[in-house]
Amino acid sequence: MSAVDAPVDSLSAPAERDWRTPVELVALGAIWGGSFLFMRVAAKDFGPFPMVATRLAFGSAILLPLLWRARATIRFAHLWKMLVLGALSAAIPFTLFAWGAERAPAGIGAIANSMTVLFAALVAFIGFGEKIGTRKAIALVAGFVGVVILASGRTAGENVAPAALAGAAASFCYGLAGNLIKKYLADIAPTAVAAGCLLGATLLMAPLALATWPDAPIPTRSWVAVIALGVLSTGLAYAFYFRLIQRIGAPRAATSTYLVPLFGVGWAWMFLGEALTPTMALAGAIILGSVIFSQKRKA
Repeated sequence: MSAVDAPVDSLSAPAERDWRTPVELVALGAIWGGSFLFMRVAAKDFGPFPMVATRLAFGSAILLPLLWRARATIRFAHLWKMLVLGALSAAIPFTLFAWGAERAPAGIGAIANSMTVLFAALVAFIGFGEKIGTRKAIALVAGFVGVVILASGRTAGENVAPAALAGAAASFCYGLAGNLIKKYLADIAPTAVAAGCLLGATLLMAPLALATWPDAPIPTRSWVAVIALGVLSTGLAYAFYFRLIQRIGAPRAATSTYLVPLFGVGWAWMFLGEALTPTMALAGAIILGSVIFSQKRKA
């Protein structure tokens, strides 16, 4: 998933009743959940930097026409912001998740990814003076407890704490980037922001990928996984997500992220035989429950 956000659009009654909305929300959750499966498949053969750079290159290629379409609104001052925010919203978190995928089941990263919403609220509170409220404060504490529980578990005797903490750090990057994007790139179309940040991240990762490219031939299976990661879970998913934002608004579109850990764990079990451990189930329930709790509003 991404930290890129967009202004909330007004909702019309037909949009709310549109049968496509729940179908597309589920589909987007399934696609983003699949990204953790693809990373798990390809991480050991590619290594973090080459895998992330390849993912970003394919994702950027899909979204580049959207950046070109908005070129008249982009000034030179926007370019360095896209470069910096591309690092925070894509290059760094993608690398952290890729590093974790080498060391732990796909479900660990998918569950940790759920903390993005809570970290975004925390950054908005500390850095931008937004009110956090009792509900979100409770949710934050519960979410952090969930991460501690997730990090304390073991899978097949292996300690998953490093991967869980890497996933939490990646989610923090998403939360930080989301706030900065809203502050510094709000005057550009959201799709162009997504494309520009991905392109900036690609440029940053390219030298690291070239320096660490594996000597051994990369299996076809891993190439297929990385191409799917870039084209499907990055490029097309971003375009899909922003189309949803335009139709139903950002808050409702963001509910697709609630499904990411469910699909992440499900795909890993179905295709890789990675079981859901009791610790993962408990941590996932606490983190996901805290996120949903934080989003509820009083009537």
